[in-house]
Amino acid sequence: MRCGSYMNILVINGPNLNLLGMREPQIYGSQTLNDIQNELIGRYPEAHFTFFQSNHEGGIIDALQSTVGKDFHGIVINGGAFTHYSYAIRDAISMLMIPTVEVHISNILLREEFRRHSVTAPVCVAQLTGFGSNGYSLAVEMLLYHKSSQNKISE
Repeated sequence: MRCGSYMNILVINGPNLNLLGMREPQIYGSQTLNDIQNELIGRYPEAHFTFFQSNHEGGIIDALQSTVGKDFHGIVINGGAFTHYSYAIRDAISMLMIPTVEVHISNILLREEFRRHSVTAPVCVAQLTGFGSNGYSLAVEMLLYHKSSQNKISE
């Protein structure tokens, strides 16, 4: 096991990410959401993943709130367009006290002006943007490292 500990991770994908592989492959690549999920499962046997995708803001908030009182160690979220304006998702992340990493397949800083600002990033432990689908794996690595460093502090 990497970093010597088991992790329970929620992976949330927002609007239109269910169409990965078909949606603007020149920007988002050819991998489907299912491909990304299977890659995470295969690469991180020390983690248990719960995957959730919704095109609806309330569904994402419900998924975030579903972690309350449960044994989740981290969250990876690609909020899609909600990243740029959903204060409700921001507030849900903020109240959880679970390390959350925001992921974007494309580099949002090089895209249209409205995509360059994230209202959710300030309440996340990190934001990964522009690494393609590898951003999800990098986010898991960050969460594993974060948990490992927290375990060392508490020892």
